[in-house]
Amino acid sequence: MNLTVRGAGRLLGRPALPALLVLALPASLVTAVGLGPVSIPFTDVARIVGHHWLPWLVEAGPSGPQAVIVLDLRLPRVLLGAAVGAGLAVVGAVTQAVLRNPLADPYLLGASSGASFGAVCVLIVGFSPFGVFSLPLAAFAGAIGAFTLVLLLAGGAGRLAPTRLILAGVAVAAFTEAVTHYLVLTSPDKEVRSAMFWTLGGLGGTQWRDIGVPILVVLCGTAWFWANAARLNALVLGDEGATSLGLEIDGLRRRMVVGCALVVGAVVAVSGGIGFVALMVPHAVRLALGADNRLVLPVSALAGAVLLVWVDVAARTLRRPDEIPVGVLTALIGVPFFLALLRRADRAETA
Repeated sequence: MNLTVRGAGRLLGRPALPALLVLALPASLVTAVGLGPVSIPFTDVARIVGHHWLPWLVEAGPSGPQAVIVLDLRLPRVLLGAAVGAGLAVVGAVTQAVLRNPLADPYLLGASSGASFGAVCVLIVGFSPFGVFSLPLAAFAGAIGAFTLVLLLAGGAGRLAPTRLILAGVAVAAFTEAVTHYLVLTSPDKEVRSAMFWTLGGLGGTQWRDIGVPILVVLCGTAWFWANAARLNALVLGDEGATSLGLEIDGLRRRMVVGCALVVGAVVAVSGGIGFVALMVPHAVRLALGADNRLVLPVSALAGAVLLVWVDVAARTLRRPDEIPVGVLTALIGVPFFLALLRRADRAETA
């Protein structure tokens, strides 16, 4: 099926943006590893990482504390940040296509609030049957549980209409947030700070054991979404138009929502609730390149990865030695972005 939407050809006149992001991502990864309370030169980072993975090809770099900082502390954190940013951006693009709303967000469907509920149960209640893996597993289970409940509530009469999905998501999110806030308010003071910091999102304390599953899920999920990009494009025609093309709309929406649940659950489980990335990045990409999801999905993944890598750099350097929650910084970026969009929309209406 060769489906396109208006504006899909804009990329042909702007090849610089995808190419720039392809170059910016590896450069950002290496540069971000060198930034922090202890700065490490770009060349030293490249030699340490290169020699660790390709010892027969790259000359050895500095050893000792610098190598520990690069390989054990910052590199897994930066890689996880790129995976989380890419995953959130791609899921945001898919959610906006499924709901036919450029301002839709996967967190609107209860993912963030469900993950926060699961994580807070571990942090405050102290139920940790799986040791160090209890927190991410509980957060993942909370996100998947919230999405499942949304699907059950929205699937009346066998239909999965966008409006029902949004209303069910708002209801589930409100309920889980209320329960989470109650648990925080009634918990011992020593547990409140860690619970609140997690719900605001962050990448601090990332270890190598934390990054394998999220990266794999994001890569597989992005590839699967991109394979269905033409079908997502058809949804812009509305249910009747897409059905006339031979698509089974409710089944497609259900598969896409389940895929979004898995990806969001995997990334939120290790990063906490980081807002605005899924909302802001795909919208900005569509403004720049048009609405063809065959272009929007991969470019959103690159842009989301680059954005979150640098937001995390700001989170760990602006208030040294303490860290700012990443979700706070993404909100500080996202709110002015959407205020600018509102002004742009107002000007377009009055023109």
